[in-house]
Amino acid sequence: MASWIENFGNDNVRPTPKNARTMTFFKTFTLWLAANVVITSVLTGMLFIPSISYTTAMWAILLGSLIGAIPLVLTGLIGTRTGLPTMVMSRAAFGQRGAVLPAIANSIVLVGWSWIQAYMAGLSLNYAVEYTTGYSNINLFVILTELLVVAITIYGHRGVEQLEKWVSIAMLILSFVVFTKLFTTYEVGSLLTIPLSENPEVTAIIAFDIVVATAFSWMSSVCDFNRNCTSEKKGMIGTYAGYILASLIAMGLGATVSGFSILSGMEQTYDPTILLSQYGFGLVAAIVVFFSVLSTNVMALYSATMSFMTVIPKVGFWKPALVMGILCTLGALLKDTLMANFYNFILLIATMFIPVFSIILVDYFILKKARYDAEDIYSNAKGIYMYTKGVNIAAFSAYILGAVFAYVFTYVMPLAIGATILTFLFSGGLYWILMKLMYQGVGQVREEDDVKNVGGL
Repeated sequence: MASWIENFGNDNVRPTPKNARTMTFFKTFTLWLAANVVITSVLTGMLFIPSISYTTAMWAILLGSLIGAIPLVLTGLIGTRTGLPTMVMSRAAFGQRGAVLPAIANSIVLVGWSWIQAYMAGLSLNYAVEYTTGYSNINLFVILTELLVVAITIYGHRGVEQLEKWVSIAMLILSFVVFTKLFTTYEVGSLLTIPLSENPEVTAIIAFDIVVATAFSWMSSVCDFNRNCTSEKKGMIGTYAGYILASLIAMGLGATVSGFSILSGMEQTYDPTILLSQYGFGLVAAIVVFFSVLSTNVMALYSATMSFMTVIPKVGFWKPALVMGILCTLGALLKDTLMANFYNFILLIATMFIPVFSIILVDYFILKKARYDAEDIYSNAKGIYMYTKGVNIAAFSAYILGAVFAYVFTYVMPLAIGATILTFLFSGGLYWILMKLMYQGVGQVREEDDVKNVGGL
């Protein structure tokens, strides 16, 4: 038993040494491709049709992905440069003690995200088994799914990298086959001229905003993986290309399937597997969708574990991964309640975390001149990032006001242009002003013993 446990991942929150990094361009590209060619992204594309035209939807997906992926890549770059997980890296902006709150919130949100993913993977697995054997038991397959997620996650980032590689290849093949089938079976012109809804729920700018928010939802996890990139260039290009291609495939597939299904008079459902089955792809789609959701769920559980270890680093890796895996299994059994609140959950993530990463990007690239002392962020040996008793009041003030801004203009007074980008700009700008007022000299940098540190705190 002891020898078996020794094979589990021993991932930690210390800066990852360059000689221990394993994510090449190909691994980075396939990881972010597999992470986003997933059923929730397909669902997002389905949401756009017939509220807006197919052409407009594809432009919103492309432009939203191109723009939304920029802060995602920049956040990942910080992880590659410092070798730190996302929530440990956030100590530089929020303070050694102040970063505890975002870390706890991130663990909770990722567990909730894992609930949704586990249920949807269980649905796909149940469909595949029922299709071949006639046996159906969604609860059982949800539990089996999450057990598999835990079994992969406890082997650390090595297990995640291997899974994503094969899933991404499978998803590319399936997507090519499905698109070919759809566009050779149906008249493309009819899709381009599909009648629009008389009472549209989504406008073009809101679709764009949703796509941008989807990219932002990965920012709390990106450094957990990109800290293992072998070079900055490979990490940035691999992440950007993988994410954009994944968004175009997944959301584009959702928009395409939804459009043709409406034209064919099919019953609309939130499960794309059912729609694809009516095109002759039921079993294959169910299997591949299962593995794609599985891969995303593994990443969610891994990041939730890393966030937990940010607060309690001495607990080790596999034990909290196992405990949170059990919580994810229990939560996933809520089933349809999860799907009824899916988009509210996406908006909640945006409300909670867009201000956080706007603050971090302004802190690193503007105030700290792209220089962090990774070792001191981890160990606090020099106390560079202590601010006021371990808490950066400017960051917390900007975060709270940014979250209130997002909440008001998302729920209370929804804006016709969406609130994602405005929240990002508002939070970052406010943080910059408050830092200038409260921590004079924070942007000044000194070099000591060839280590670049932040001075003036």
